[in-house]
Amino acid sequence: MAKKVAVIGAGVSGLVSLKCCVDEGLEPTCFERTEDIGGLWRFKENVEDGRASIYQSVISNTSKEMSCFSDFPMPEDFPNFLHNSKLLEYFRIFAREFDLLKYIQFQTTVLSVRKHPDFSSSGQWEVVTESNGKKQSAVFDAVMVCSGHHILPHIPLDSFPGIEKFKGQYFHSRQYKHPEGFEGKHILVIGLGNSASDIAVELSKKAAQVFISTRHGSWVMSRISEDGYPWDMVLHTRFISMFRNVLSRFKIIRKWMMEQQMNRWFNHANYGLQPQNKHLMKEPVVNDDLPSRILYGAIKVKSRVIELTETSAIFEDGTVEEDIDVIVFATGYTFSFPFLEESVVKVKDNTVSLYKYMFPPHLEKSTLACIGFIQPLGSIFPTVELQARWATRVFKGLCTLPSEKTMMADTSKRNEKRIDLFGKSQSQTLQTDYIDYLDELASEIGAKPDLLSLLLKDPKLAVKLYFGPCNSYQYRLTGPGQWKGARSAIVTQKKRILKPLKTRALTTSSTLLVSFLLKILGLLAISVAFFFQLQF
Repeated sequence: MAKKVAVIGAGVSGLVSLKCCVDEGLEPTCFERTEDIGGLWRFKENVEDGRASIYQSVISNTSKEMSCFSDFPMPEDFPNFLHNSKLLEYFRIFAREFDLLKYIQFQTTVLSVRKHPDFSSSGQWEVVTESNGKKQSAVFDAVMVCSGHHILPHIPLDSFPGIEKFKGQYFHSRQYKHPEGFEGKHILVIGLGNSASDIAVELSKKAAQVFISTRHGSWVMSRISEDGYPWDMVLHTRFISMFRNVLSRFKIIRKWMMEQQMNRWFNHANYGLQPQNKHLMKEPVVNDDLPSRILYGAIKVKSRVIELTETSAIFEDGTVEEDIDVIVFATGYTFSFPFLEESVVKVKDNTVSLYKYMFPPHLEKSTLACIGFIQPLGSIFPTVELQARWATRVFKGLCTLPSEKTMMADTSKRNEKRIDLFGKSQSQTLQTDYIDYLDELASEIGAKPDLLSLLLKDPKLAVKLYFGPCNSYQYRLTGPGQWKGARSAIVTQKKRILKPLKTRALTTSSTLLVSFLLKILGLLAISVAFFFQLQF
């Protein structure tokens, strides 16, 4: 008899967890408190309690080839970076293709998840839900928590003396939807993450003036990288990851290399954006417009706010900005598991002790996994997919976890490494490396590609895997869940990148001819110059 699995949430993590359950022959039931799928990526005009909220203009920071699920490429005509509505369309196509909607109970809230009385032997959970005012209880063999971590806004008002005197409007970025209604305003945005930068840029097109206040600064990068390719297709390769790991032993060199790399687009110090701790590998801001909006004065970068008055903000460097109308707190989120007992998962200082960001290490039976409670330096979608693939195989008994002592030691060591690489900021508590973490998960299920073996059998593919973008298809080449289309998806990805860009027909032959003629003329010019040099 198939094991029953409760999946909490029908966002990205919940959908891919459903598919992984089905792939492993498990019997999933998904509980979604709203009326539809999509989670964070489903825009709604109104903010709802208990649900993630985004602004209307949100566009993905990771490209489609690096963000799609491993056996389901996005349509080739989709743009490389997706508006939230387009990404939601992909999730709907995915759900239909694998017939996932039939497993979801919409408008059903999970009230509690408790250990069954015989948990120590059965590993089962009692899940209490509520729908249309009616409570129900059911027993499940395993639970996948996919409820997300962008729900509870973090607004540290205690850090802003005078906020109680401020006569203007203030709110968390979660409340922001679009720039209408902010025309002619003087607006202060607190924070310098991706949301803060997006909102500041968008508001600067309507407002009289936008200020952005940052404590530590941040590296800012464009979605467009070398030769116009998406940034993550260029930077997230196994070769670069290996090179970065080698440099991590030498902090001075790592700091210098990172500074050189990040300042290639523009000098961050000149724009007031340079990070205070330049050696940290904090998640950079991905924003194509922020530097230009700063360049012509629509946005002004300020230091930390130390005090607010009725109408002004006083900053750490002693400067004052008057007539502030609106303050937007883009200060991140806290997270919690209100349906779980603290004895199962305890959140302290916005951190939680989970083995490889997934499993509570102290449970007698490894039948509960948290999916998506992580912030990788790359796309979250392939990450949560590999988490779900591993978790379902653990539930099925095909993979086993080490002892509690080993898991606790690993968790402690991982936390120390995280602090060393990313710092102690609250916004970095879920941060982790990208390719290294993907490979860790893939190794657990036997899906990590063997590059040495491939080099002998399929050298062309091996070279693409090592020097090309490390996307999700690599983890379907071998092991359980192997997909016969994986190799083709890897070697044809360039075609899917260029397809939505080439919307104007060009006469290729004439371009090649001109290029050829220019090369010939160049060689002739060099020959003539060399001849005259010999003569004189």
